[in-house]
Amino acid sequence: MTTLPIEPDNAWQALLTTSESETEAVGRCLAGLLSPGCVVALHGDLGAGKTVLTRGIARGLGITEPVTSPTFTIVQEYRRADGTWFFHLDMYRIRNEDDALAFGIEEFLFAPDAVTVVEWPERIAGLLETPSQKHAPGSARAESAVTTSALVPLWLEHVSDQERRIRLPAAWCARPGA
Repeated sequence: MTTLPIEPDNAWQALLTTSESETEAVGRCLAGLLSPGCVVALHGDLGAGKTVLTRGIARGLGITEPVTSPTFTIVQEYRRADGTWFFHLDMYRIRNEDDALAFGIEEFLFAPDAVTVVEWPERIAGLLETPSQKHAPGSARAESAVTTSALVPLWLEHVSDQERRIRLPAAWCARPGA
């Protein structure tokens, strides 16, 4: 895994992974920074590694069950040893926010007893907005919000057969334990 320089706007840090196991390892590390109430919004095209990163987050949260993409079931629920939950949502088949509301998505977003990962979050962007996300990227208020907000945006990019670029808020890289 390679840590790339912080991007010019100082808001984003990129990591380059060269294998599925490295991408999963990034997820395990990120899990240590997440607490119940957090929603991780995973952006990326098909094959970008969203489910692999999610599997790593699940492993880091102590989930030992197989983790697969819930493309057809929309939601996978996993009970953690401490009694809290890990929710994995895949919005690929959801057309819009109304569809998401119809299946009861509110139960899974920002749940105080769960960490939630959402694949294809752009399909429900309005449901993921929090006041802290309405500040300009790179501003002091935005950086503060990223370290305290319940919404964590991540971008995954398929670079080559084995390489993935993962972009995450630079403020998260500076958190204790990162």
